[in-house]
Amino acid sequence: MTYTSFGEFVRILRIKHHEVMGDMAKMLEVKIPFLSAVENGRKNVPADWIDKIANHYGLTIKEKDELQKAVDESRTQYKIAIKDSGLNQRRAAMQFARSFDELDDDTAIKILKLLKDKEGRNN
Repeated sequence: MTYTSFGEFVRILRIKHHEVMGDMAKMLEVKIPFLSAVENGRKNVPADWIDKIANHYGLTIKEKDELQKAVDESRTQYKIAIKDSGLNQRRAAMQFARSFDELDDDTAIKILKLLKDKEGRNN
């Protein structure tokens, strides 16, 4: 069975707090099979879970950041809203989506560097 970063993170939390999956599912107001599907990467982590988990377990800011990182690493899909985007932004999004499965690590690193450089110039 494959565990996501999120799945590993919340399993450790449950162990530390002497809880089982049913306890967490109840706290998150979901059924156990749904929580299991999220932990195993078959479903994305619902957006409101980060705050619910952080509040319930009293996570520090650093721990909440680690939880957010685990959630981000565990996502199986991303949705990009292009409604208000320009033509070139739409073309770039579509080309990226079409090319994603063939993207090698070197190209991914170059794209990440380009985007980080752009982000740095905007701050």
